[in-house]
Amino acid sequence: MAERVVLAYSGGLDTSVILKWLVETYGLEVIAFCADIGQGAEELEGLEEKARFSGAKEVVIRDLKEEFARDYVFQLVKANAVYEGTYLLGTSIARPLIAKAQVEVAREYGATYVAHGATGKGNDQVRFELTYRALAPELKVIAPWRDPQWPIRGRSDAMEYARQHGIPIRHTPERPWSTDRNLLHISYESGILEDPWQEPPEEMFTLTVSPEKAPDEPTYIEVEFEKGVPVAVDGERLSPATLLQRLNEIGGRNGIGRVDMVENRFVGIKSRGVYETPGGTILHIAHRAVESITMDRDLMHLRDALIPYYAERVYYGFWFAPETRALNAFIDASQENVTGTARLKLYKGNCMVVGRKSPVSLYDARLATMEADAGVFDQTLATGFIHLNALRLIAQYRRGQGRD
Repeated sequence: MAERVVLAYSGGLDTSVILKWLVETYGLEVIAFCADIGQGAEELEGLEEKARFSGAKEVVIRDLKEEFARDYVFQLVKANAVYEGTYLLGTSIARPLIAKAQVEVAREYGATYVAHGATGKGNDQVRFELTYRALAPELKVIAPWRDPQWPIRGRSDAMEYARQHGIPIRHTPERPWSTDRNLLHISYESGILEDPWQEPPEEMFTLTVSPEKAPDEPTYIEVEFEKGVPVAVDGERLSPATLLQRLNEIGGRNGIGRVDMVENRFVGIKSRGVYETPGGTILHIAHRAVESITMDRDLMHLRDALIPYYAERVYYGFWFAPETRALNAFIDASQENVTGTARLKLYKGNCMVVGRKSPVSLYDARLATMEADAGVFDQTLATGFIHLNALRLIAQYRRGQGRD
């Protein structure tokens, strides 16, 4: 019996071509594995038939939407994780879940190999393979784009290979860019987007209307959190995936969550990416608002100092590494009292906080007021506070270091 390989299969150009190539080149039995993490019915429609037509022995589709939102996306929300100050890590956080489920399928089917369609220039090869190594180092990895026998050198070659083998593809010269979609976002790269000076064409965007075409009246929403986890929108409790999808719809109608950036890939290449993350953008802003009245100052500052490093761990693919597990434990502890509601105003691409409340709020209006505070705060105490904090500055001056 032929050895088996489980291929992370999306039905897109690269993995469709790879599936056929694995059968023809290595004579392997290919199990095409697709993780449903919210890429939409259009991308899943006809996927099994297409995989079998390309030579798949078995096709496995797993619905992971709730797990993705609950255990991966919402963990990023709790951490306020943003890569290079801009990217909300939509693709990065999906890969470890897909790879974990792929490993599980490989063990179920007794496969010897796992394979993916990531190129040797990108981040995804690292994210997939670090997860394989962390969870199942005994599995062998086939990465066609790094294989000396791989005949494809670019997307034009891949499209020609698909045409020669009669493989139907969605990628066409009329849509010259690559996309990756899940419940958190959709990304666009390559093709015409490789020119960082060129504005993305409006017809490219999928999840959001342009801010110019968004409603002329603002939309107000309320997002509720319990221990840092989003649980309700406008008072309605929803499952994690349903909540994220609801915010995607609301945010999309208001032009929320478009990002155009040049980012630093793990392999050292700068890459231009365009993203739509409507629901994730709303959650990020709402979560910050609830934290502002519920989270201790020094705890918040410590967590914030770790955000760039944490985001790097996720972006680089170290989700199952010990340092990320430790950071996640710290993040969970930091969110113990982050319970409350944020009120947001959405208007033509802008998401603005206009209110926040919490049953465990640390905000005390009696202390914060600029009016008479009935003796709650003794302002004369500030004199000694300032003097103690100035002692080292005075010492510097006296040593001659503080002169102009």
